[in-house]
Amino acid sequence: MRGRTVTAFTAVTVSTALSSALWTALWTAPSAADTGQVWRPVVMAALGDSITAGFNACGWYVTCPSNSWSAGEDPAVQSHYMRLLDLDEGVVGHNVNLAVPGATSAALAGQVAEAVELGADYVTVLVGAQDACASEERRMTPVAVYEKRVAEALTRFRAGRPDGRVFVASIPDIKRLWRVGKDNLVARGFWAVGRICPTMLASPTSTERADQARRDRVRARVVGYNAALARVCAAYGPACRFDGNALFDCPFTLNHVSRWDFFHPNAAGQRLIAQRTYPVIRDWFEEPVPEPARRG
Repeated sequence: MRGRTVTAFTAVTVSTALSSALWTALWTAPSAADTGQVWRPVVMAALGDSITAGFNACGWYVTCPSNSWSAGEDPAVQSHYMRLLDLDEGVVGHNVNLAVPGATSAALAGQVAEAVELGADYVTVLVGAQDACASEERRMTPVAVYEKRVAEALTRFRAGRPDGRVFVASIPDIKRLWRVGKDNLVARGFWAVGRICPTMLASPTSTERADQARRDRVRARVVGYNAALARVCAAYGPACRFDGNALFDCPFTLNHVSRWDFFHPNAAGQRLIAQRTYPVIRDWFEEPVPEPARRG
């Protein structure tokens, strides 16, 4: 399973025989996973879109799962997987990257189904940039729809892997990307030719009120998605951790994005994501550092 990347997902349907009462129980029951003890997964899976797939992180318009912040194997990135490997060699080779470039929240349930089938104990979720980066503003995923999709996907994970754990990363601030790249002629060229995230990055130098308002609305939609992620993770219980907007608030620069599209994180950007997100779940995997004894 090492470094595996899939380009399609298997759709699943939930049996109608499963009553809504049982689903409620699965959703609200206390998780046995959160015991306060150090816990180590056997299999971890990375779910999401092109960011987690490592798209453009090592080559021209290719996925680079080895450079993924989540399940990547490049020591320079220091992914969640590599940090786990430093703690327990038993996880070696038990990393799988199911993230798909271009995926929106609609794809998450299918990725979860495959993660369950592979016996994943720990999954990372980073999805939503493509929900906002639609071809036009009216096609952005509504916040309520986004929240419902993520909630249903995580419910399926809990049903299939009740002792598993979930880390949910916030969606990066794509308006910050516009801000740090709008004055770069090469970045603007790639954004225009590739029609990259047109809802935010179209007409990047325009100071017209309509364009400023459009950018603000797109950013507000991302803020809404992140608030939805926080709610869904809180409802899941202690076996789910949201990063508290650590990634959204990350002060990245153009040095952290690919020079092939000025949108996706390069290897340095992937490393930055890992650095910003791993502390949120460190205590799941690592023994607490004892406090120094007090002197009388």
